[in-house]
Amino acid sequence: MAPPSSRALMGLSLLGVLASVVVVVDSAGSGRHPPRPHYSRVFSFGDSLADTGNAAILPATAGGPFTQPPYGMTFFHRPTGRASDGRLVIDFLAHHSCNVASRHHRIDCVECTVEALRLPEPTPYLAGKTAADFRRGVNFAVGGATALDPAFLKSRGITSFVPVSLSNETRWFEDVLHLLAASAHEKRMIAASSVFYFGEIGFNDYSFALSAGNGTVDAAASLVPDIIAVIRSAVTAVIAAGARTVVVAGMIPIGCEPEMLALFPGGADGDYYDPASGCIARFNDLAELHNRELQWALHELRRAYPGGAVVRYADLYGPVAAAIASPRKYGFGSSPLAACCGGGGEPYNFNANFTGFCGTPGSTVCTDGPSTSVSWDGIHFTEATNRLIARAILTRP
Repeated sequence: MAPPSSRALMGLSLLGVLASVVVVVDSAGSGRHPPRPHYSRVFSFGDSLADTGNAAILPATAGGPFTQPPYGMTFFHRPTGRASDGRLVIDFLAHHSCNVASRHHRIDCVECTVEALRLPEPTPYLAGKTAADFRRGVNFAVGGATALDPAFLKSRGITSFVPVSLSNETRWFEDVLHLLAASAHEKRMIAASSVFYFGEIGFNDYSFALSAGNGTVDAAASLVPDIIAVIRSAVTAVIAAGARTVVVAGMIPIGCEPEMLALFPGGADGDYYDPASGCIARFNDLAELHNRELQWALHELRRAYPGGAVVRYADLYGPVAAAIASPRKYGFGSSPLAACCGGGGEPYNFNANFTGFCGTPGSTVCTDGPSTSVSWDGIHFTEATNRLIARAILTRP
């Protein structure tokens, strides 16, 4: 059976791509379709929006507020190292259930963890040591990680607070692959039967640049080419290792983050805030620039590997912006720019000096519960928002 081309798969939703590509991986040479789509594992990269436990172990961040209640209250009922009240996008992607009618590629999705993709929860990299620990997948994402190396940022007068960048995470992947397999063929088979998810990366770079001395949007925007180059290099590395299915997330609406709204209040400039959303317009322009450049880089990668790896862009900006523009439509309350958990008061429930941050004394949880809020702690999303993002990633062509 000939593999479906990258061009042929571009019209399918991510679920359709997973169903189609996995048939090739599991039935190569057999001429038969397996009874269900099946990948062996997921390898995940990124920062706190994808981290399921590494920052809780890393000395630079261990013991942070995200390791304390009320983090994890919604689903796990305890802190797990996830920067949310519950599950992250990667949790929904790895465990999402679907029924695929193979004849028509019709996909009906439900919000529960069953068997369709059979992706086990990946082990946080810093929580494992042996091949047995990593055989079911690995999450390399670290809260606070940057796309660019700390030394590069320092050369630009920018201070990062976590000694982990995307290049560190890709080197960790190479180490794990060496641990899991001895031969080049075995390594390529492992990569081919895995889903690679690159969560949002670069937000911390831009945030640190904006906060550095006389940081400006233009200074932050000057990092875009370097950040996109690093992401492209990381995706190229996993494709070279044998990856067949790669999902790369874009940037979130930076100017809609309660943290950014509290840290960078506008003055008399009538163009500072977007009149429709209340978000900082130029910060969102920066996010949109990042996303345009990222999508072009992924387009070039597809051209470089025709008929090979399927590389999909995952839109995080669109679902979040839609929820902020029409919160009631998506089940959220009337204050989509306010954090659910915090002690900052109106309008964003976030203090610029970080006092009363979620998980510290003086913070409380919104009375209507996290499911009514877009933002959990002013920086990270609620489980409800993460579910919305994951649904959009999985079902949009």
